[in-house]
Amino acid sequence: MSQRLAVLLVLEGHIIDSLMLPQLMDMVMDLGGAFDIQELRVGHRKTDTSFCRVEVTASDPATLDEIVRRARELGAQVASEEPVRTEAVSKAGVYPEGFYSTSNMPTYVLLNGGWVPVEKQEMDCAIGIDREAHRAWCIPFYEATPGLEVVVGHQGVRVTPMERSRQMEIFSFMASEVSAEKPKKLLIGKIAAEMKAVRAEGGKILIVSGPAVVHTGAGRYLSRLIELGYVQVLFAGNALAVHDVEAALFGTALGVNLESGLPIEHGHEHHMRAINRVRGAGSLRAMVESGELTSGVMKTAIDHGVEIVLAGSVRDDGPLPDVVTDMGDAQKRMREAVTDVRLCLMLATMLHSIATGNMLPAHVRTVCVDMNPAVVTKLADRGSWQSIGLVTDVESFLRELAQVIEGEP
Repeated sequence: MSQRLAVLLVLEGHIIDSLMLPQLMDMVMDLGGAFDIQELRVGHRKTDTSFCRVEVTASDPATLDEIVRRARELGAQVASEEPVRTEAVSKAGVYPEGFYSTSNMPTYVLLNGGWVPVEKQEMDCAIGIDREAHRAWCIPFYEATPGLEVVVGHQGVRVTPMERSRQMEIFSFMASEVSAEKPKKLLIGKIAAEMKAVRAEGGKILIVSGPAVVHTGAGRYLSRLIELGYVQVLFAGNALAVHDVEAALFGTALGVNLESGLPIEHGHEHHMRAINRVRGAGSLRAMVESGELTSGVMKTAIDHGVEIVLAGSVRDDGPLPDVVTDMGDAQKRMREAVTDVRLCLMLATMLHSIATGNMLPAHVRTVCVDMNPAVVTKLADRGSWQSIGLVTDVESFLRELAQVIEGEP
């Protein structure tokens, strides 16, 4: 019988709450390895951390390497850790082969004898290194410039799992499943409280919005949230802005009167006429400043200094001059805008929300609202304790949220 290979792993922190320890044990067994817990100290209070030293074994080097790789992703570390390994980028826009692919979890690298936090944490990136500045940060492909050191392999990389919320328990017990039967009044009240807490601490709130916000008549409530100071960043596509301007100019969205709900004769032309007006003015801001655009989400956002990124797509009519049509440029603008964002509301838009979710570190709380349960499930699946999914009409959600924030019963 061949001798089994072994490595000693260490787990520290809220390893019970985060499910790090049971997930590690399941993973080792699933891969055909074995484990022996040599030491386990469990915290006795909610604020206490726990510690575990566990030996994992496998029958061959490849299996043991895979176990160690996955254990690192869960937040474990090798007892005798080696410094991070790097290779230089040789071709612009191309990572070195074997690069470390990041998650959205807080990550550290062992550099110059100390653990350095990885800045600009984002999933599906590589990690750039500056040894002289003692820095590490996530880099998308377009930031891979020749000569830049990039982390390769999993050696010297530590991932810290998110802990369960102690202050906003609503993100703990209500976020594990997506259902249309959740107590929405309770949830909306807790979301409003979280928004107030974020703003009191100087954090930013990001809204990712689809055109359904305008189609359902909910634009007035989003505008009110902006006026109250609860929106600092707005991500959307061409359609939200177009139909918002259409509503302001003609009182319709997709040619349907927003008050009566009835289609208007020649109303199907209204969104094209709205686009033409904006293009004639030169931009949304110019249209606001000239007095031609007097209401709507876009006007309110411009008036209140909200940072707006409108990312385009191949299906856009027009598009408006404000829309960023180059996807690389749109991603850059979005990445710059998410700095200091603490809470993100994703409202009835799947593709823009997925793009945004991929750019957010795990500590950013997300609230996903859509009538389609499949969309909510996809968007809310970012961690059991920092996401909420609501299957509901976006108009009723925004209306009640604005009322709660203003203190109405």
